[in-house]
Amino acid sequence: MEKYIMVIDQGTTGTRVAIVSSDGIPIKGGWCYREHMQIYPRPGWVEHNPIEIWEKTRLCMEEAIRKSHINPRDITAIGVTNQRETIVVWSFKTGNPLYNAIVWQDRRTAKYVDLLKENYMDVIKSKTGLTPDSYFSSVKIWWLIENSEKVSEYIKKGEALFGTIDSWIIWNLTKGSRDVLTSEKMGAHVTDYSNASRTMLFNIHKLKWDDELLEIHGGIPHESLPLPRPSSDKEFYGYIGAEVSSILGGLDIPVVASIGDQQAALFGQVGFSVGDVKCTYGTGNFILINTGTKAINSRYGLLTTIYYSLEPGKALYALEGSIFITGAAIQWLRDGLKIIEVSAEVNPLAESTPDTGGVYFVPAFVGLGAPYWDQYARGLIIGITRGTERKHIARATLEAIAYLTRDVIEAMKADIGHEIEVLKADGGASKSDFLLQFQADILGVRVVRPAISETTSLGAAYLAGLAVGLWKSLDEIKDMWKIDREFTPRMDPTTRERLYSGWKAAVKRALGWAKEVPWAYGYD
Repeated sequence: MEKYIMVIDQGTTGTRVAIVSSDGIPIKGGWCYREHMQIYPRPGWVEHNPIEIWEKTRLCMEEAIRKSHINPRDITAIGVTNQRETIVVWSFKTGNPLYNAIVWQDRRTAKYVDLLKENYMDVIKSKTGLTPDSYFSSVKIWWLIENSEKVSEYIKKGEALFGTIDSWIIWNLTKGSRDVLTSEKMGAHVTDYSNASRTMLFNIHKLKWDDELLEIHGGIPHESLPLPRPSSDKEFYGYIGAEVSSILGGLDIPVVASIGDQQAALFGQVGFSVGDVKCTYGTGNFILINTGTKAINSRYGLLTTIYYSLEPGKALYALEGSIFITGAAIQWLRDGLKIIEVSAEVNPLAESTPDTGGVYFVPAFVGLGAPYWDQYARGLIIGITRGTERKHIARATLEAIAYLTRDVIEAMKADIGHEIEVLKADGGASKSDFLLQFQADILGVRVVRPAISETTSLGAAYLAGLAVGLWKSLDEIKDMWKIDREFTPRMDPTTRERLYSGWKAAVKRALGWAKEVPWAYGYD
């Protein structure tokens, strides 16, 4: 009898639920995707509605089952993967959020970050592997404590729970069920080591919340944070509660895996060997390299992060370069500038011109991440002439994605001390042959696209399957991975370096802009 894993992949723009078979392939029709609203209360602020996210998750679970035509009894486990640094706060008594989710792209916490950089930079970096930035969860929690009376009230009553999106989803999945790890909170209030490592509150060497870091961030109460667990948990986080069980045949299905979306993508790309590198082309670009049991301290603007864990008290590590805006820039061409009607239109438009006509686009809408870490950078289009057309802007947008990726790869090579020969690509924008060919050209290395591009969902599925014995080993999983296409460099080195030097000049002009006009971004 065929057995299946259900995966919830809760991302920045929407939620995908997929059902994966024992041969490691998402079954035909067995998926659902729903976008959720992006909320922009002020310039630089980005929020999501946690209730909407949970409702879309439930709808997708139900629809994926219906469209797959499988018997829910054949689902052996549920795995979760998620947008990582976005934070939710809710009451464990009512289950209601106390504020909108503050999204990883949000910049409202800039002044807190400046304070951390000035006073606690070395402490934070040594314990967490992270460079202080508004990107991370801790400063969002700090902001909520100081700026929301409702949150402060519930903290005083001991009712407030904080968590990244995985914690919010798992708590709702297991709410009211039996045998949850934190039953006194109604649902399982847990996170995995990989998500915890993105909060700037988690000691990645000791694998626990750090009391000094909690105090530095405005006195975050330890009891309000989730229990850190392995990414693949044989003890289970808990079973689905009645609310979810009703749409899955009234069954007790265990929730057994959780992992941050970018770590999940590397796992889904079977990046099990030290030195394996992947880039996910999504809302942003995220490049990770497996460094094994060694947590390498970056000297070139990368993050040291937990990759995954298969047992309590142990973890593997990665170096990561986080690029905040890449695919979202294509959405901006569609929704903001309206120079395309659908996102897929950007590729033929870009290919209709042999070059950008000297135009560079730096999509620093919410600052720049690795390796620059400039929260005051802002978006810039430069090199415009009277002859510039929308096709040049479209091409410059796709090229910017590849340039930003090279910025990170250059830092990665410097940190590990050797060349990178292959880059595995996944995510929505990796479907663009034009983009991946230009990526290979500007990097001068091979770029490989897998047969199944939804590697984030696959990674969470693999981890869930390992927890319940559907797959016995990493080698068994590795044998299921297949290549769709390989892109090899065609550009001559002189052209490559000339184009890249132009990019670096454009970035230089985008850095620090919000400091020049702070009143425009609410910093005055």
